[in-house]
Amino acid sequence: MSDNPEQEYDPSDIAVIGMACRFPGARNKERYWDNLVHGRESITFLRPEEIEVDQAIVNNPAYVRACASLDGYDEFDPEVFGISDRTARLMTPEHRIYLESVWEALEDAGYDPERVRGEVGVYAGANPMTPAQYISPPDWASVGPEVMDRSNAWFTDTMTSNALFYTGLTGEAITVTAVCSGFHYSVHLACQSLLLGQTDMALASGVMVRLPHRRGYLWEEGRIMSRDGRCRPFDANGTGTRLASGVATFLLKPLQEAVADRDHVYATVKGTAINNNGASAVSYGFAQPERLSACVAGAMHAGGVTPDTVSMYEANGFGLPITDGLEVRAAQMAFGKQTATCSIGSVKGNIGHAGVAAGGSGAVKAALALYHRTLAPTINLTEVNEDLDFPSTPFVPQIEAADWEPESGIRRAGVTALGGGGYNAHLVLEEPPAPPVREPESGAPRLATLSALDDRALAERRAALREWILDRPDARLDDICFSLNLGRKVMPRRWAAVVSDVAELVTALAEGPGVEPADGEGAAAGFRQTDDGFAPATTGETRDRETLRRLAAVWTGGRRVDFAALHRGERSHRVPLPGYPFRRRRFWRTDW
Repeated sequence: MSDNPEQEYDPSDIAVIGMACRFPGARNKERYWDNLVHGRESITFLRPEEIEVDQAIVNNPAYVRACASLDGYDEFDPEVFGISDRTARLMTPEHRIYLESVWEALEDAGYDPERVRGEVGVYAGANPMTPAQYISPPDWASVGPEVMDRSNAWFTDTMTSNALFYTGLTGEAITVTAVCSGFHYSVHLACQSLLLGQTDMALASGVMVRLPHRRGYLWEEGRIMSRDGRCRPFDANGTGTRLASGVATFLLKPLQEAVADRDHVYATVKGTAINNNGASAVSYGFAQPERLSACVAGAMHAGGVTPDTVSMYEANGFGLPITDGLEVRAAQMAFGKQTATCSIGSVKGNIGHAGVAAGGSGAVKAALALYHRTLAPTINLTEVNEDLDFPSTPFVPQIEAADWEPESGIRRAGVTALGGGGYNAHLVLEEPPAPPVREPESGAPRLATLSALDDRALAERRAALREWILDRPDARLDDICFSLNLGRKVMPRRWAAVVSDVAELVTALAEGPGVEPADGEGAAAGFRQTDDGFAPATTGETRDRETLRRLAAVWTGGRRVDFAALHRGERSHRVPLPGYPFRRRRFWRTDW
């Protein structure tokens, strides 16, 4: 990444500046990536007494007790959003985990919604079937406040508008119903809105919570559900996949603006494309190679990308020979005749098929692969299906984790999502720009702040930040303080320290108390007051230790501080620091 806002970037490139996800076996993107790199399978085989329903068929020989469960699918922390327990119980599980995912993506990017001045578009794929499985729809015989509350907590339509309302943002709000390609469609719409200048940033998501949650399924010959509960993408013994739940969210911004704003960039969206098979489908709902090929080629064309520069292909990859074969054929048509230049894999071997969030599981995998320059393995692939004829295609199955060293010299990934009813979608992602060469830090004192709703959460935030710093010896104090002070919502319980280097911050975090709060009328004497709070009277005072200590005391005493003024003129960068430690509780309807 360049520190020079004047450097030329493709005006159609969109940066992924924040990410969040929850999938089976992973409550966050860090654990998700660790599971993928180490080839872990996140599946549970339920005992009969653990199955929530299906008692009439659980002993059927075709019943498969495999479940890709989502930890905490029924839990939520409403206090963070100012939501009552009553409303939290009315909200469907998808509403709840989606809202937390939006919060986490914003924090990951270093943006406090209350300080975002521009328009933020919110786009999310969701499944209208899930609300009906949680609670019956509102009875519109009345349109009183109680019915309206139930409606806003129940409809998938209001999921995105709820995200704007409860985080304090304004912008577009669109809930997408494009079945299992919902995440990709959300990214496509978000990128279009950004490129048209309709929004300044955009959140694109896909969310799916299957209900009842802890259950297996009946295996049926030739259908997409696996005979033994395991998904084997591209394997000769593949019999399908299994259903899963999850949520994925990207925070997006035009790359040129992200660089100028010194945002943290995970990956760049080069091109997106969507289409539908329509009447051309051989069998309604199956992949149609020519239409899928046109979609893949269209995304590359939109981004000005040639196929020989795409060295990772994250496939839909159901693990069913017929669907895998159709997809490989379509991708081969789009890529052309080059051979053995592109890794191919599918995350469904790890977690199964997450429905509306399935495209997000592949896109997050691809973005993290680009960021870490590592190709994750496709698990359960022990005998490559010879009928796929990989040697005559551009694709090589990724069986083991490997450093990503592309022949073209640039890392790019294609990610496909397919949806029943003929939906096709494809994203082309590219590695982030190279980070700038920066001058060493000056050693000047800096103010670091943390806040939370209660003392327990504040202590957890201190511990998490300390651990994060210890794991990253190259972390810069200026970036950490900039991200903390401007990228976190201010809450009642506050902690602050004035430190001159990272080691001093680590010590202060471990010791605990921080700067004592100051109250009384004289506490802010000598500071100027702006529309956003108190700030040092002169720029020179922003690096004076005693001035910063007094400012910290004003802030921990409950007053507002203009952190933008404090950091004005700096070239600090946002970094993805640990997020808020949600204190989740179970919320569930009681009248099943």
